[in-house]
Amino acid sequence: MFATLLDIVIPVFAVVAFGALYGRLRGGAELGYVNRANIELFTPALVFSALIKYPLALGDHLPLIAAGALVILLPGLLLSLVRFKEMERAALILPAMFRNTGNLGIPLMVLAFGEQQLGAIVILFVLSNLLHFSVGIFLLSANASRWLWLRSPMLWAALAGLLVANLQIPLPAYVVTSASLLGQLSVPLMLFALGIRLMEGELEHLGLALKCNLLYLLAGGLSLAFVVWLLPLDPAWIPLLTLSVALPPAVLNYMLCEQYQCQPEKVASIVLGGNALSVLVIPLAVWLALHLGG
Repeated sequence: MFATLLDIVIPVFAVVAFGALYGRLRGGAELGYVNRANIELFTPALVFSALIKYPLALGDHLPLIAAGALVILLPGLLLSLVRFKEMERAALILPAMFRNTGNLGIPLMVLAFGEQQLGAIVILFVLSNLLHFSVGIFLLSANASRWLWLRSPMLWAALAGLLVANLQIPLPAYVVTSASLLGQLSVPLMLFALGIRLMEGELEHLGLALKCNLLYLLAGGLSLAFVVWLLPLDPAWIPLLTLSVALPPAVLNYMLCEQYQCQPEKVASIVLGGNALSVLVIPLAVWLALHLGG
């Protein structure tokens, strides 16, 4: 399992490292255009294509949806009670709530728990993205319109994907293939942009990043214990939720904070620190999850 984990985590760091090297050689790079294209086009295409590929029976998974929402929202509520002078509230809370359920969470959960759990895994991924582009943008847009999140392409792409999948609306093969190709650009671009940002002189925030990530894991563990106690969950879902709260912060947190100018340099360090810490945390979380599931 540890070798499998390295096979997934090392490529993530490799793409970040190439971004850092490129940024260093080129003396930095303008990320605004690339990040905007990723948020407004590539990431929505990723979620739309995932929902079409793995249609969900939402009615059978309502307790899981409730549990997934709570383990996302409760850590944010707990962290809102913590005060860091050097951190804005939104920059502190977002990485606590939104974990790397996509490019790290999905392959890890499938490897650990099998493809028979893929439907539940995709539910957690889509739910996280829906909340990220609704609640997350709501928190970031404190100085803008509170309804700005309704303009998020990600939100409408997810709703469109759910509609197409559940109503079994036929789409031409070229539409599905185009969406899939666009979506495949999303994660590498996120990681590459993160590497460029980290080479802009903000590595001194790694101490703060470690402290924040330890708090996130504590808040996630407390939230998970409360949710398992509160809700009537299928035992097969508890390992998925256990691993989901142990995942590192999503790279998308950095991209959104970059777009809304909410301390992106510190959030970039938090994301990197969380991914570094995950090499130790995730094997423990997988071991615990497998025992809970057994």
